Amino acid sequence: MESRRGPVKSAVPSNVVSPVRRCSRTACGRPAVATLTYVYADSTAVLGPLATYAEPHCYDLCAEHSERLTAPRGWEVVRLTDASAPARPSGDDLEALANAVREAARPQERAAEPGGARAADPAEVGRRGHLRVLRSPES
Repeated sequence: MESRRGPVKSAVPSNVVSPVRRCSRTACGRPAVATLTYVYADSTAVLGPLATYAEPHCYDLCAEHSERLTAPRGWEVVRLTDASAPARPSGDDLEALANAVREAARPQERAAEPGGARAADPAEVGRRGHLRVLRSPES
């Protein structure tokens, strides 16, 4: 906009507005990584990836505040994951790993190896892939 005296200057300097969206929590200036939306009809808080643009009824949260988010009593928190973000290990992953280790540790009866010879190491009790189960030195 121009006046007779030249371009009109804004009352707010342009360097005050940050191009990076910040956490909505009071006194938190960290960059936002997630958007929180409340669905009052379903008593649900939905936390998902950062929305494309800021909306008045949504709250942008930093990583710390999105991890620590809790909902009011009787409400459910739904956490939507970003498909482009690296997946974090879940409890199921840990359980599957523990089961695989237990399975590998179980002694298994093996048929004679090709050529009729057993394992060359007498301390070896079982084998699964590249893992070996060894006999205790006391026995």
